[in-house]
Amino acid sequence: MMNGWLWIVAGLVLAGVELALPGWFFLGAAIAVGLMGLALLIGIWTGGLPLALVVTALLTGAAWLALRRIFGTNRGEVRRWTRDINDN
Repeated sequence: MMNGWLWIVAGLVLAGVELALPGWFFLGAAIAVGLMGLALLIGIWTGGLPLALVVTALLTGAAWLALRRIFGTNRGEVRRWTRDINDN
């Protein structure tokens, strides 16, 4: 399971799932799994599978937050106003 090519293929599958079910989560997971696959192929990652899964989960959260920050919210989402224009 620590073969880098398997991780990259799993990342591509997750990217395909993102096309069918958009929501930024699968794209974040695809980015994280792809990065872990590249780290395994290059030889940067030498830890075991349990630690690789934890790091991939953390990378997924970071990628999701980065995507939300870069692309923002959708038009259909509720926006919360924290400051009123009339507040002084």
